[in-house]
Amino acid sequence: MNILAHTKSPILSPDSNPLLRKFLKKTFYAQFCAGENEIEVKKTMHGLKAVGFDGVILCFAKEVVLDAEQKANLATCVQGEAAERSIREEVTPWAEGTLETVRLTNRGDFVALKFTGAGSQALYTLLNKSAPPPALKEAIDAVCELAASRGVRLLFDAENNAVQPGIDAWTLDYMKKYNTPTKAVVYGTYQAYLKSAPSLLASHLAVARKENYVLGVKLVRGAYIGSDPRHLIHDTKSDTDACYDGIAEALTRRTYTAVLPPAASEDEQPFPVVDIVLAGHNQASNRKNQAIRAEQAERGEERVNLVYAQLQGMADEVSCELVQKAHELKRSEKVDIPSTYKYLVWGTTGECMKYLLRRAQENKDAVQRTRESRNAMAGELGRRVKSYFWFA
Repeated sequence: MNILAHTKSPILSPDSNPLLRKFLKKTFYAQFCAGENEIEVKKTMHGLKAVGFDGVILCFAKEVVLDAEQKANLATCVQGEAAERSIREEVTPWAEGTLETVRLTNRGDFVALKFTGAGSQALYTLLNKSAPPPALKEAIDAVCELAASRGVRLLFDAENNAVQPGIDAWTLDYMKKYNTPTKAVVYGTYQAYLKSAPSLLASHLAVARKENYVLGVKLVRGAYIGSDPRHLIHDTKSDTDACYDGIAEALTRRTYTAVLPPAASEDEQPFPVVDIVLAGHNQASNRKNQAIRAEQAERGEERVNLVYAQLQGMADEVSCELVQKAHELKRSEKVDIPSTYKYLVWGTTGECMKYLLRRAQENKDAVQRTRESRNAMAGELGRRVKSYFWFA
């Protein structure tokens, strides 16, 4: 995967080698990606919704990977000829692909944005915690405005620690601009494996309350354990789980807790309105949150807008449990019906290779869970075979 994702050889490039492209597209690509064009993407989306998923989170797969020389000369990308080339070859393709992604989705769906996919200008300004340069700012505004007009929500994805403070600052700015007192258009991503996650989220909750808008929260465990400084990450997996579950419960109940205490200035202030995406493949965490939601439904309490999300091609047994539960509960009253989404990427086979490599590197536990999915499918196949011969 590493060779195919970074090769400059036309023989090893899936986009120029038709035999390699056909093999990958029929196997690995088909498992994890939505399609290369509008027809294929919409077919995948329709198939998921026909099964019972409430919607999708769609992401444009194109990523810009800079070589060592480009990284060393990042400062030149915001002025002169280098800036014009960056806009032409990086920012504009990213903007066009992201706008097309919004057009492919339907009302109620999500679109995920990876800012460093816009190339060197985005990377340089994020590293320096600066505002987006004019061309990139115009592109992001165009995406936000189109999404808001179509009823599509935007997830600003988390990235590695070097650029994350810049992403957090951009996220707050765009939340203030596009989120309203009743709904979130822009969601930030909070990684529970970081020790700073509760305090960061508490500070954003305080801003949302003060500015009177709904805070959009996508909660994940974290995907950059291989590159983020180790001392910033919880010491154990159980600590990360406790942080994730504690934040999820505080958000779901809309109350500050020992895990998610209020910012210093918010001790006496009410908990702001939140819209939540609980993204992850941990079945135990999902079940804990469903139990909380079931209690709230039974008591007739008002509940926050909340959806569950998993990656396409991974943890299907987790997703399908949620979908099946929603199907079974539709005839009942005073219940919480889970809303489930799948995260999809789209683009050419070559463009998606970098995404697939990154997922394999950053989510080794998720790759491990594909074995659990395989075992679950093998068990179901065995059950069906036994059932066939039993009734035969």
